Amino acid sequence: MAKRFNITGLCLPDRHYMVDISERVAQIKRMVDDSEYFCINRGRQYGKTTTLNALKTALASDYEVYSISFEGLDDASYETERHLAYAMMRQFEFAAFERCNNVSQQVRDIVSETVKKYEQNDQIKLDDFSMTITRMCLAAQHPLIMIIDEVDQASNYDSFIRILGLLRKKYLAREGITTFQSVIFAGVYDIKNLKLKMRPESDHQYNSPWNIATNFDVDMSFNVADVEGMLRDYENDHHTGMNIHELSQWIIDYTSGYPFLVSKLCKTIDEKNLGWNYAGILEAVKQLLVERNTLFDDMNKKLSDFPDLRNMLKDILYNGESYRYNADDKSIELAKMFNFITNDHGMVRISNRIFETRLYNAFAFEEENKSQIVQESYIDKNQFIENGQLNVEKIIQRFIVHFQDIYGDRDEKFVESEGRKYFMFYIKPIINGVGNYYIEAQTRDNLRTDMIIDYMGHQYIIEMKIWRGDSYNKRGEQQLLDYLDYYHLDKGYMMSFCFNKNKQPGVHTVHIGDREIIEGIV
Repeated sequence: MAKRFNITGLCLPDRHYMVDISERVAQIKRMVDDSEYFCINRGRQYGKTTTLNALKTALASDYEVYSISFEGLDDASYETERHLAYAMMRQFEFAAFERCNNVSQQVRDIVSETVKKYEQNDQIKLDDFSMTITRMCLAAQHPLIMIIDEVDQASNYDSFIRILGLLRKKYLAREGITTFQSVIFAGVYDIKNLKLKMRPESDHQYNSPWNIATNFDVDMSFNVADVEGMLRDYENDHHTGMNIHELSQWIIDYTSGYPFLVSKLCKTIDEKNLGWNYAGILEAVKQLLVERNTLFDDMNKKLSDFPDLRNMLKDILYNGESYRYNADDKSIELAKMFNFITNDHGMVRISNRIFETRLYNAFAFEEENKSQIVQESYIDKNQFIENGQLNVEKIIQRFIVHFQDIYGDRDEKFVESEGRKYFMFYIKPIINGVGNYYIEAQTRDNLRTDMIIDYMGHQYIIEMKIWRGDSYNKRGEQQLLDYLDYYHLDKGYMMSFCFNKNKQPGVHTVHIGDREIIEGIV
């Protein structure tokens, strides 16, 4: 069977083109060897299940592994700790017969015997479950490991809190009581801190008994070398002639190594024959940004469930607000846990260009249809495409005219807070369906924002800024030149929102060496 790119469920090396995660698995195994308890908490579709499967195989020669999942357990399974213990023992019984777990017959017998006891006696207590764990560990021929996937499903139930308390008690007493060598949970939330509401409708909160767990610091995101290895495997089968290094770098530029996004772009290019080149990547990005999928659906749900998180992301994207990274801030902690943001030298940044653009589009949808500037853009849009390229100078000219007509009587505070947003509103219908734009995270602040437009294989850099005098403007020009060098371009654009009464709205050209800057002033 031919290999393919996979974005659903478990990835297997013999069936799918995938990144080599063996070194990451080796790092995790070292944590198990050190008898550590930990939680692999990462965002949705971040490769957790695939990593656990590879880990289970890596552990099989040295350990007996019980790998179960809370996915699909109904509410009745959490009604009491007895119900949850029984559900876990049933899953243990099933897992014991998986070949790679290498579970000894004595342990299997104990598990089967316990399941029958639970079925015959509804008076069994949590202490009985604790004793069963001890018996299992004593009977095992190798140290016993417990892995639980989809642990978020249980995080809001009293019964799970009590099971965690039991495991913690045994962990603290393990010099005298035999227990699991290592317990590994996997999910989105970090259950070391259950005081975060796992379900927003829940009013009660807990301090987690899982503070015994070691921090999980293994980097599960992909890098350029990872993607190169995966594409090299593909190229060996298909002989496309692609430039593997350049393509890998472009994919990382857009995804920042988010596993699902990497695989999704590759899958789209492959299955829709978009071409293994930059134009193919841009088309795959464009298609991804307008589709519905489980990752984006989950993002929308989180934005709805956590209004403060939504407001913070909107402040960063629309208003250029700077947030210092503070792990004690609930919204920042949530955004980091969901992999919406990253800690960039002490500052909060949106984690990748695709998330950023998707969030921009979601926030813009709330306002753009009410905006007169958007209506003008739809009327104007056909006049800006010339020979398959954007005439950005003409876009700036028309925007200035409309902005002056519609908002010319507004005060300075309005222009400063809303001007850049309305320019993005004006751009979007012009490139919609053909191109994309994103904001360069390193330049987003209250005064300056760099927009990168990808359109039909061409890139256009537009610096949007608040006018703060000639010296500040000169610095902006130099920074724009640096970006032109990076993207190998000889023309750039500036959109300045100026409050100097002596400045006249309009567009002029600045030549600096062999580069050209088109600056619009409003």
